[in-house]
Amino acid sequence: MIIKVCGMTEAANIHEVAALGVNWIGMVFYPPSPRYVKMIPSQAGIIPDRANPDNDSAMAGCKRVGVFVDAMPQDIITRAVNFRLDFIQLHGHETPTLIRNLRATLHQDIRPGIQFIKAFSIKTADDLKQCEAYEGVADYFLFDTRCPQSGGSGQQFDWSILDTYQGHTPFLLSGGIGPEDADRIKSLRLPMMAGIDLNSRFETAPGIKDVQLLQTFINQLA
Repeated sequence: MIIKVCGMTEAANIHEVAALGVNWIGMVFYPPSPRYVKMIPSQAGIIPDRANPDNDSAMAGCKRVGVFVDAMPQDIITRAVNFRLDFIQLHGHETPTLIRNLRATLHQDIRPGIQFIKAFSIKTADDLKQCEAYEGVADYFLFDTRCPQSGGSGQQFDWSILDTYQGHTPFLLSGGIGPEDADRIKSLRLPMMAGIDLNSRFETAPGIKDVQLLQTFINQLA
């Protein structure tokens, strides 16, 4: 199971969480978010500069996800380069055509192999119909709780809705997953569920994750 910890903002905290063995680290590039990561000079990185950051043992095997909401394509491309992103997660009204164009642009020689996650806000089973247009376009879907803001609400939707999912794209479960949910997640029988997305309920403050709380939760999932 993929474990993604999203909404991270501080380099030291990122390294501590990555050292737990999580698979993906998410950084939010949406200015209204309290977890917004500001632009930085190319190659400076939110990850602390080291002798060779890409070979840093703490980050080995941990992929970087950039989260965007209706951002301009050039903004997405610039951050994909500056933060050495492995995944682009789109949380707004981005079209399949935009994803195809971004993939074609980035795959050429900017970020070869970069993958795309399309997020959907879920409240009822009808909301899953949104996915149909993105089959074969996105590499993963992410199902989050419908709320006024774009994620980070700490609220859960009815997970039984996902029993009706008939798509062929693997997905991540998001939206209000908390420390008490390990056993419930382990009991889910959803063939296309690839992993989970953890955020606000594992924080000591917006953008700062409680490393011990995450460690305990990961141990419970094992």
